[in-house]
Amino acid sequence: MKPAKFDYVAPTTVEAAVEALVASNGEGKLLAGGQSLLPLLNFRMARPSVLIDLNRIEGLSYIKDRGDSIAIGALTRHRYLEHSPLIASKLPVLSAAMRHVAHLAIRNRGTIGGSLSHADPAAELPMLTVFYDATISIRGPNGLRTVAAEEFFVDALTSCLEPDEIVVEIEFPVLDHDRWAFEEVARRFGDFALASIALSVRRTGAMLEDARLAVMGVANTPLRLKEAERELVALPLDEQAPELFSEIIASKVSPNDDVHASGEYRTHLLKELSRRALRTALTPAEREA
Repeated sequence: MKPAKFDYVAPTTVEAAVEALVASNGEGKLLAGGQSLLPLLNFRMARPSVLIDLNRIEGLSYIKDRGDSIAIGALTRHRYLEHSPLIASKLPVLSAAMRHVAHLAIRNRGTIGGSLSHADPAAELPMLTVFYDATISIRGPNGLRTVAAEEFFVDALTSCLEPDEIVVEIEFPVLDHDRWAFEEVARRFGDFALASIALSVRRTGAMLEDARLAVMGVANTPLRLKEAERELVALPLDEQAPELFSEIIASKVSPNDDVHASGEYRTHLLKELSRRALRTALTPAEREA
């Protein structure tokens, strides 16, 4: 099919883009990378009155080191995140996850702001913003507001964005952790995840001082498992730790059945991925070999 008829505008400032959204009375759509929007247009699942192309707006594609955090502009393409030495150094879990994001052609055009706004619960970037406790900056007719990632995602394919608002920046805190892992299972590499886990820890000797943990593919939004983080820190780091950790994870999730997999199967996948993730996080030399 072909898209239904729509008007097209290409503003050169964020303010002009917001004005166009306001003028559309909730019937406008933003075009960034277009990797999620264009299929919806072609199947006429989205019928906007106007398409607002953000790609002529300068200053929304960047990766900036702010010391304790990394700021990323909303129009930054996936491929820049995938190949950025700064991201690899300061946000290693995000860097590792990027090669799992869709396929090369999509990573060349897709943007971080577009991915977050689409709010797919099986997409890597929404999960990583929750994992890092990122702050999302949003511009609307009333000015700029910031939202914590956990509050940004409301439901499957639903964010807290108002119809006249635009994501402009995402700020990721840098974790004081020295070991990490990212594990994912998809039907084909690059497809949306059936289950995934991100893990980062700080270890001193035989003890964990801190842990960060998030999962996706098991709920309508990505989940940070804070209670499981505390339970992981309390575990003895012996050969039984991965198995105990997997049971902790399984006790914190209740995935539903869907057309792709049963809830029981997703829980099974997550248990296996959690075992792998903890083994990797506790033996970084093997990961790098």
